[in-house]
Amino acid sequence: MNLLSVTNLHVNFHTKAQELAALIDVSFTLNRGERIAIVGESGAGKSVLGFSIVNLIGKPGYIHSGSIRLENDELTKMNLRQLQEVRGKRIAMIFQDPMMTLNPVITIGAQLVETIRSHTKISYKDARNIAIEKLNHVQIASPERRFDQYPHELSGGMRQRVIIAAVLLLNPDIIIADEPTTALDVTIQAEILQLLLAICRDNGVALVLISHDLGVVSKVAERTLVMYAGRIVEEGPTLEIINDPQHPYTQGLLNALPQMTLPGQRLNQIQGSMPSLIERPSGCAFHPRCPYAKEKCKKEQPSFIHSGVSSVACFLVEDMINEFANQDQEVSK
Repeated sequence: MNLLSVTNLHVNFHTKAQELAALIDVSFTLNRGERIAIVGESGAGKSVLGFSIVNLIGKPGYIHSGSIRLENDELTKMNLRQLQEVRGKRIAMIFQDPMMTLNPVITIGAQLVETIRSHTKISYKDARNIAIEKLNHVQIASPERRFDQYPHELSGGMRQRVIIAAVLLLNPDIIIADEPTTALDVTIQAEILQLLLAICRDNGVALVLISHDLGVVSKVAERTLVMYAGRIVEEGPTLEIINDPQHPYTQGLLNALPQMTLPGQRLNQIQGSMPSLIERPSGCAFHPRCPYAKEKCKKEQPSFIHSGVSSVACFLVEDMINEFANQDQEVSK
């Protein structure tokens, strides 16, 4: 049984003028201890998907239809009390900016202890010991001293380590990390990613890493989902997607990485921009930016097709596979 199963998920935002689709028919699974990544540009729907898993979509957004199952439990049908038992305890989330997560006027220790005692009936002393143990686990020096400090007294990297310690307090089955290194410099980013990877490996915790950077993803995730305009357009083992991207959008993301150009050359970029919810194109949403788009792409939404060990929603790939199949049939005759 899969630890997490998302099936045909649709998330809408209700406005006075119309219903806007933020996620369209999103499906994927996550096994215990597995590490997956969700990648795409800003506006692709990555964070909306992450928030939807724990039903934290705020109004005017809501889950329109579909299923999110945590083993035998259907999360979309849970009431607030039931969801509070899941959040933090079974599924924990790391947000982009630790200063938006930590309360600036409460000490680090008080926030960690409150988290523990809101879910378990243990003494303050025991909760304090657990908090200090977790701070030590995430390689924070002098955890007893940090316990009594305020968030502003810590560096950005240290604050993000505190957040990781906080999500480990209740030993969750899944960690959702939404751009966890965005506000950090490059050297600290690498440290945080290595820490997160080691913690997930050592504790058998499943990870959903949300990122726009395939370079980051390649170091952490075993499997990658590529999102565009609210849909998954490619899915497969991370190394396969990095080494042999199938969808033109995935190819564009990889070509845009700085390491793909020589020093002194202009960086590659995908022409155009991510469409807004109001202006989503018909057919394949990527067709206005795609160098291979045909008339069919403008009118119809491609279905997923298996290409090697990956799955991709693209008419170009489908046509190539069909052409190779026809050639094989001709040869066999």
